[in-house]
Amino acid sequence: MTAESLPRTPVELGLPELPVEVGPADPADHHVRAKLDREIRALLAHEAGTRSGADPEDLHQMRVALRRMRSVLKLSGRLVGDGAEPVRAELGWLGQSLGEVRDHDVLIGHLREVIADFEVRDQQAGRRLVSRFVTERATAKRRLTRALSSARYSTLLREVSLLTRTSGDAPGEPHDLVTGLAKPHRKLAKAVRALPADPPDDDLHALRIHGKKLRYAAELAQTSAKKKRAKRIKKLIQATKDFQTVLGDHQDAVIAAERMRTVLATADGELGFVAGRIAERELGRRAEARAAWGKAWAKVDKAAKALHA
Repeated sequence: MTAESLPRTPVELGLPELPVEVGPADPADHHVRAKLDREIRALLAHEAGTRSGADPEDLHQMRVALRRMRSVLKLSGRLVGDGAEPVRAELGWLGQSLGEVRDHDVLIGHLREVIADFEVRDQQAGRRLVSRFVTERATAKRRLTRALSSARYSTLLREVSLLTRTSGDAPGEPHDLVTGLAKPHRKLAKAVRALPADPPDDDLHALRIHGKKLRYAAELAQTSAKKKRAKRIKKLIQATKDFQTVLGDHQDAVIAAERMRTVLATADGELGFVAGRIAERELGRRAEARAAWGKAWAKVDKAAKALHA
C-alpha cells in the first residue's frame, strides 16, 4: 500500500464529518468512544506535518494523541468491546517509531539551546556534536516514514475508527469515569511509596508514566463530570501536568547526560570538552528535578483525594 492510498480524513475512515459530542448524562462508553474519535482526528491532523518534518511539534502532537488513545483503552477499553486490547497493542507499535524520532527532536533542540550560550570558540565543536544526532534522527525518521506508509498503519487507523462507533447494545456494566480515577491514583501513590530515599532514574521515569496515565484518565473523566466535580478534575489535570514537567525534565537530563558519555568514549579533544561541559550541566538539571518532584507529587495527591472527599 502506498502513502497516497492511505486514509487522509476522518470521513475516509468512516467517521462523521464533525467530532462526536457527549455530555455528563451520556453513558461512560459514549465518552470513551468520543475520546477516541477526538484523538484519531488529532492524529490525522498532524500526520502530514509529521511526514514533512517541517515543525517538530506536529510529531509531538501526533504522539500525544496516540498516547491518549492507548491510555484510554488501557483503563476503559472494556467498555468498547474485545477489540480494544489488540488496537492498544498496535498503537504501541506505532508509538515506538514516533518516540524514537521525538526523543531525537528533544535532544537536538535542547543541545542547540545549550551550545548557543557557549563561547564562540566552542561553537564549531558544538555544531559537530549536534550533527551526530541529526544524522541519527534522519535514520529514525526514514523508519517512521515507512511505518506511516504501510498497510499495517492503514489497518490500525481503520480499527481505531471502528471502536469509535456506538454499538446498539447497552454497556455490559455501570461505570463511573470519575470514580474510576481512584485506580490510576492508587497505582501512582503505591509507586511513590515504594521509592527509596534516592530513587534510580528508571524508577522516576516509571513514576512519570503513572502520572501521565492519571492525567489522561482525568481528561476523559472531565467530560462526564458535572460542574463542581469538573472543576476539581481540572485542578488534578493541572497538577499532573506540572508533575510530568518536572519528571520530564529529569528524564531529558538523564538521556542527554548519557548520550554525552557515549560521545566522550570516542570524541576528539574539542568535541570531548564540549560534551563534558554539557554532561555536567545536565547532571545539574537532573539534581534540580530530583529536588522538586516530591512537592509536585504532593499537589497531585491532594487534588486526587479532593475528588472523593
